[in-house]
Amino acid sequence: MISIKNLKVKYDQPVLDDLSLDLEAGCVHGLVGVNGSGKTTLLNTLFGLTKSGSGSVLFNGQPMTKESCSFLPTENFYYSYITGREYLSLFKTAHFELDKWKELFHLPLDERVETYSTGMKKKLSLLAIIGQDKEVIMLDEPYNGLDMESAQILQMILERLKKKKTVIVTSHIIQSLTRVCDWIHHLEKGRIKNSVGNDQFDELETAIAENIKSRNNDLLNELL
Repeated sequence: MISIKNLKVKYDQPVLDDLSLDLEAGCVHGLVGVNGSGKTTLLNTLFGLTKSGSGSVLFNGQPMTKESCSFLPTENFYYSYITGREYLSLFKTAHFELDKWKELFHLPLDERVETYSTGMKKKLSLLAIIGQDKEVIMLDEPYNGLDMESAQILQMILERLKKKKTVIVTSHIIQSLTRVCDWIHHLEKGRIKNSVGNDQFDELETAIAENIKSRNNDLLNELL
């Protein structure tokens, strides 16, 4: 289990505001919220890229470290002239059957990454994360850039990974999470507003939609 207690992160203003959350193992956890709600900052903090002002993050009772988790950012960095195969060699474990994964995602691994499309780069980054075989997998907007088939394959992968790992997925769009998550946690202004299981996803989706309508309907009536 990942236990987050009273986490605070501040830049010019608070981004995570006394955030507390428990994430059960063996589940896919979705984080949903509008831009600026704190999703990416939370993942950066869990992975150690951002230092918290206060609070704690424990994994199975011990401080969370990079040894136990892998993190896919929204956009990855690639060295110039590196091939897909060379990139993956920096991450993959000894038991990672690369050619079978290549077949699954249809990646030209012996071509340079700079020739890849946005979707191909996303799939390459996903393989790097999966190949590390860490106990916790964190994916920030993993569906961005994926085509219909690849998005379905990713969903199938996550359904299998959760049997032995803890998976955290962020999205601006709740529908991309309801298909695969066991739990969805709604971030608003740096705090967890709601945490619901899959039997309450419809209610959460309706509540978020109604909130968006109520906040923007009057202005839209003036504009259109």
